[in-house]
Amino acid sequence: MFAYVGLRTACFDTPLGVMRVLVDAQGALLRLDFEEETVHGLTPEQLAGLIDEPALAEPVQTQLDAYFAGKLQQFDLPFSLQGTQFQQQVWQALQTIPYGQTWTYGQMAEHLGRPKAVRAVGQACGLNPISIIVPCHRVQGANGMLTGFSSGLHRKASLLDFERRVHLTGVGDFQLSMPAQLDLF
Repeated sequence: MFAYVGLRTACFDTPLGVMRVLVDAQGALLRLDFEEETVHGLTPEQLAGLIDEPALAEPVQTQLDAYFAGKLQQFDLPFSLQGTQFQQQVWQALQTIPYGQTWTYGQMAEHLGRPKAVRAVGQACGLNPISIIVPCHRVQGANGMLTGFSSGLHRKASLLDFERRVHLTGVGDFQLSMPAQLDLF
């Protein structure tokens, strides 16, 4: 388990709920989670070891505010992803999925040269420690249905719908939504 003692943290509001940012001593983003996440959220013991520093959230919040306003499609924040070599490869590949588009878990596995690793890709996506900025929400099931998003399918649907609308119209108007199925490219 990754040690959290002495790392800095802050929380801030987004249209999708309160998010917690965690940075290392050099200011690199280690985690960006929704505060109530249970899949890979912080334990009470881990939270107790963190140093609350509200100002460190400002650069992340500024870029997320621009994203939710439809004005930012590519984030420019330093981050450090901690995981296995395969997880790192998946998280790197996630960053190549264009804004407003989706890939399937199978396409991700093919992209990585491991076509039979579909479930492993899904697991790595589920353990992505930097939500939205490393866009695991852009990966969906083979049939086009929304599957497996540790922050909740309602958030995944909202993010995909929002990015699709901005991509098609250039207009940002974030609204929390839960469509039954998205028609994406």
